[in-house]
Amino acid sequence: MSKSKCIVKTGEKPGKGSYNCTNCNTEVTLGEYDKMPPCPKCSNNEFTC
Repeated sequence: MSKSKCIVKTGEKPGKGSYNCTNCNTEVTLGEYDKMPPCPKCSNNEFTC
């Protein structure tokens, strides 16, 4: 069984940490209660954890 990547979408609250855009790999850092914004560089809505 292959490992699947964790995907976080815009509007979710994944918790404190750094997440990378699945499109342009820009890193977004969130606090414990922050909502995931769209990517600041390309407006993509999915990030890997």
